[in-house]
Amino acid sequence: MPTTTSRLLSLLSLLQTRRDWPGAVLADRMEVSPRTVRRDVDRLREMGYRIAATKGPDGGYRLEAGSELPPLLFDDEQAIAIAVALQLATAAGAGVEETALRALGTVRQVMPDRLRRRIDALEITAVSAPDAHPAPAVDPAVLSRIGSAVHAREVLRFDYDAPGDGTTAVPPGAVRRAEPHHLVTWGGRWYLVAWDLDREAWRTFRVDRTRPREHPGPRFARREVPGGDVSTFVAGRFRGATDGTADWPCRGEVVLGLPADEVRTYAREGVVEALGPDRCRLTLGAWSWEGLAATIGRYDAEIEVIGPPALAEAFAVLGERYARAGRGAGRRVGPRQEPDRRDRPSSTLTRARARVAATGSIVDPQDILDARDADRR
Repeated sequence: MPTTTSRLLSLLSLLQTRRDWPGAVLADRMEVSPRTVRRDVDRLREMGYRIAATKGPDGGYRLEAGSELPPLLFDDEQAIAIAVALQLATAAGAGVEETALRALGTVRQVMPDRLRRRIDALEITAVSAPDAHPAPAVDPAVLSRIGSAVHAREVLRFDYDAPGDGTTAVPPGAVRRAEPHHLVTWGGRWYLVAWDLDREAWRTFRVDRTRPREHPGPRFARREVPGGDVSTFVAGRFRGATDGTADWPCRGEVVLGLPADEVRTYAREGVVEALGPDRCRLTLGAWSWEGLAATIGRYDAEIEVIGPPALAEAFAVLGERYARAGRGAGRRVGPRQEPDRRDRPSSTLTRARARVAATGSIVDPQDILDARDADRR
């Protein structure tokens, strides 16, 4: 027969798993009488747990949130999950690294030996890829302010710092106004997904560049992000999509003179189809046609462009540029010599796109979005 202590722990564990428990169901789960359940509930209340009683034919009990944090009860798997989450929090860029380590030490100290040994054997080190522009730390107070505005559905008034190259997306001193909808993380950075009231369009903002003003604005009715899914919207926006999808704005198809297995290893999100032992078809996307051509050109192989014509033109532009570089090594670089285009980006957007790494990955997509935002003003 279980002791009173083990019975109280079992009751507390059940109360934490769902909002309401009918008394008869609790008694049946614990294999005790309803009277014993009532007495055990009273004992938990004396220990500081706020447990409300509900009346009626199916009356029962509910564990409510209290003003103080009484001792919590976790099963073994929950304790392991908390320890793992706290270790990962040290690399979240949310400014809570030291706090997470202290919390991990507190949790570890109260664990039984069997769990402590499992935690000690599960040491996690979060490693970021080498980056010339490491993700800046975010002020926890700013995260909290923005999170509160998202939860309360209050218009956020904030100052927004310009990208690092000195450009500005808004006039100096201008206050941004947006309806905050989601806080998201991407590539080690924190972003705010919001409806920009001044531009009447969806925007993403770097949280480390955001400085909320003291007083929030009025409440607003929640909108649905394009496509209905915030993950798809953010992925698409950071790829340059404007239709709510997660697709790249420039997508082309080529045939490479390499085995499919060799190409597939480095194709990332590209689609590779074998055409024989030494040939394959590659379908790939990128922010721009020149960027896509440069990415495909990394493969040391013959290239046949299937389409579209814009990709073939981009290869021609790069070919001429590389030929000039080969003929004039050591000469001073002059202005761009590509054919004029109506949609040529400004120098601001060009500088932002220049930060696209040689591997085709983007150091920070928000830099391009902020520059494009400035481009449209």
